[in-house]
Amino acid sequence: MTEREHWDQLYERRGPDQVSWYRPHLERSLELIDQARLPTDAAIIDVGGGASTLVDDLLDRSYSRLTVLDISAKAIARARERLGARAEAVTWLVGDVTGLELPAHGFDFWHDRAVFHFLREQPARARYVTAVRQALKAGGHIVVATFGPEGPERCSGLDVMRYSADEIHGQFGGAFRKLSSFTEVHQTPGGAEQEFVYCYCRMGE
Repeated sequence: MTEREHWDQLYERRGPDQVSWYRPHLERSLELIDQARLPTDAAIIDVGGGASTLVDDLLDRSYSRLTVLDISAKAIARARERLGARAEAVTWLVGDVTGLELPAHGFDFWHDRAVFHFLREQPARARYVTAVRQALKAGGHIVVATFGPEGPERCSGLDVMRYSADEIHGQFGGAFRKLSSFTEVHQTPGGAEQEFVYCYCRMGE
């Protein structure tokens, strides 16, 4: 089974509010986007955004250049259905971030909550970092959230990596300046607690 088939099957079996990483609103991510003080015409990409509600909240904040990327067409279809006519204001991309060609220097803000920790092989992580370097504008912002050191070792039937904030930053290297980081205890829809670590950086000018 391919990765795309795995995630499509998951979204066929479960509703968007039944997956373990679901939150009604990504409050911490929104705080960091607010902290960046971006104009409402800034280009923001939500990597692995799938059926997440982040795009809804950014539309509510009048951001007008939003892109959602996910490997699962089923997840994106769920989000488009939820948004209705507002979905036309969003660019939707189906593909693997480590192999998809994104617009060069096309984004002011890169957001990823829970994709990076699925990249268990170093070559895949290197391709991810290359994609970020190519897609972000000089001085662009990036938030990557992964399972923390005390987080689960598996998610949705797949093994994952776990990171501290410094370890996340270390994957990206000196071209990225760490601005802040924090830990969040996320409660899954089933009531379990999971440790997430957020690392917020800015790419060099």
